[in-house]
Amino acid sequence: MRFDIVTIFPGFFESVFAQGIVRRAQAEGLVEIRLHDLREFTHDRHRTVDDRPFGGGEGMVLKPEPLAEALEALGIQRKQGNREQGTENRKQESEIGQRENAGLSTPSATADFAQDDKEKRGTRVILLSAQGRVFTQAVARELAALDRLVLICGRYEGVDERINELYCDMELSIGDYVLSGGEPAAAVVVDATMRLIPGVLGNEASGEFESFGAADAEIDVDVEGVPRSQHGAGGLLDYPHYTRPAEFGGLRAPEVLMNGDHAGIRRWRREQQLKKTLKNRPELLEGAALSAEDRRMLEALRDKGK
Repeated sequence: MRFDIVTIFPGFFESVFAQGIVRRAQAEGLVEIRLHDLREFTHDRHRTVDDRPFGGGEGMVLKPEPLAEALEALGIQRKQGNREQGTENRKQESEIGQRENAGLSTPSATADFAQDDKEKRGTRVILLSAQGRVFTQAVARELAALDRLVLICGRYEGVDERINELYCDMELSIGDYVLSGGEPAAAVVVDATMRLIPGVLGNEASGEFESFGAADAEIDVDVEGVPRSQHGAGGLLDYPHYTRPAEFGGLRAPEVLMNGDHAGIRRWRREQQLKKTLKNRPELLEGAALSAEDRRMLEALRDKGK
């Protein structure tokens, strides 16, 4: 999978993408990350990428011309038609929401992906913005099935909206807060998405049995003859984890985790998933995949908390 990141601060990513799983995925050819300095697509001596907003107000806005030139150098052309066509194209964004090394380019860089191949090859252009749909694990799974993501890092007060209308397939936000720029958000999207690509994680089950993971019915990673000691999250938070030593700081790891009873461990872990979700993210329970047994445990937890 290929990630193209358009930014005014390409240096931000140098250490971020040179560590851990992201570095290994690039070294093994599973992921390719390319950084594109927006200032390379300007034509004045000050390399200007921003200007004052029409209508007044605080801050500056990223100009459309450098962004358009950068995107077209990457083979991303303007959407066909007018604003109505832009609205039609955003239906793909709605569907995703519902289903919930690095080098610098120059204006003369050859585009590896032609626009007429965009849908066939699975390319999406994403504007990272506080105004966007919230990025979730479900969205990460959808994006991981694509061939290429082009991520535009917003800055200042934002990006000229015409770039969004003419070139972007969706806007994404990583949470209900405001950052100084889209670079941290781009790093989050890359990391969360690429770890779901087959082969990136050393153990494929690692991407299944974790917070916001798939439900049991969607998981097929059991080892023959070995009982599974955990449930798929099914939209819940993960359960607590413990390792050696068995006792630390006057606290002992739960005995159930050390007695070898896989069924008992599995039940304890599920109860803890429900307990932690009820305490920290109760809104997730509404959309979680819960069995009748889960609901009984949840009711008992609620009664205990009264």
